[in-house]
Amino acid sequence: MQLTEEQQQIRDVARSFAQREIAPFAAAWDRDGGAPRELFRRMAGVGLMGVMIDSCWGGAGADFVSYALAIEEISAADGGISNMMAANNSPVAAAIEQSGSDQQRRDYLTKLTSGEWLGCFHLTEPHTGSDAAAIRTRATADGDEYVLNGHKAFITAGSSADLAMIVAVTDPAAGKRGITTFATPTDNPGYQVIATETKLGHRTNDTCQVVFENMRVPAADVLGEPGRGLGIALGNLSLGRIGVAAQATGGARAAMRAAYEYAQERETFGRPIIEHQAISFTLAEMATQIEAARQLYLHAAQMRDQGLECAREASMAKLFASEMAERVASKAIQIHGGYGYLADYPVEKIYRDVRVYQIYEGTSEVQKMLISRMLDGTDW
Repeated sequence: MQLTEEQQQIRDVARSFAQREIAPFAAAWDRDGGAPRELFRRMAGVGLMGVMIDSCWGGAGADFVSYALAIEEISAADGGISNMMAANNSPVAAAIEQSGSDQQRRDYLTKLTSGEWLGCFHLTEPHTGSDAAAIRTRATADGDEYVLNGHKAFITAGSSADLAMIVAVTDPAAGKRGITTFATPTDNPGYQVIATETKLGHRTNDTCQVVFENMRVPAADVLGEPGRGLGIALGNLSLGRIGVAAQATGGARAAMRAAYEYAQERETFGRPIIEHQAISFTLAEMATQIEAARQLYLHAAQMRDQGLECAREASMAKLFASEMAERVASKAIQIHGGYGYLADYPVEKIYRDVRVYQIYEGTSEVQKMLISRMLDGTDW
């Protein structure tokens, strides 16, 4: 698809920021286990922490295509940091803008878009991943408050975030209509981080297990209406899957660039290895797969901007891009030979970072299940 001038500008701003502020330091942050908090304030300064949020709340007011392009650029520099950006933008900021009260927008949204605060999303629990309706966290009404008890897992920015978007059951007898979403600060004494996970990749963001222990939350922190929380939590699910496709494309692109540059420099049998057909054909296949993934996610993002149903296209983009990223990163390691297996070269980290894209926001198996249910025989 052809990008508008505004979309190109946002992509270019994100690319410039990523290459200047993230890429040179990503390997060190990966070793040290996190990026400095100031980085996200600087990201907010160029509009990256509220890309789709209206300017009256401090956002960039851009469309979803622009957001996806920005995510690709940040992910090309570092996957973990793009995860922090993604969680803050959507679902947290997006859900507050769409479903929050004016007070929540004033008190919370402006802090998220400015980088003063970071947001995290509490949906997944230890016993349930893709089956969101099976959550067990309970929120019991008590006067003007709710008392939350439960255990959440795999929470991006669970310990570093300032605002938590929490999905909990308020009426067990009502099934899916008994689930409520809250937006509440994490400095509540009932909010307890019990573990920060040690991960294969995405080491630049914290991933946590969090327990709510008699955590009192004011009723004013209910996001939308009680009992409508599952729709709010899952309403941006397609957006999240398109975002993962963009992340995967960015990671694959970084692997491709590293492999291409290495192939130009490394010589065997008296010439650069890029001149050997085995290598040049491999690079050609890698480039083609990356471009195919980009067009899939851009198509789904454009459909979303046009108000069209894009659940199938989002799942297709996520499925293809996430699996493509691992293949491309693996080929990049192969092109590097033994050096690709060493942490001294960037493809080792990229390979670790891209593997998770086949898991979160719905595994590849879940995407195949969803796509199969949405097949229409008239399309083929």
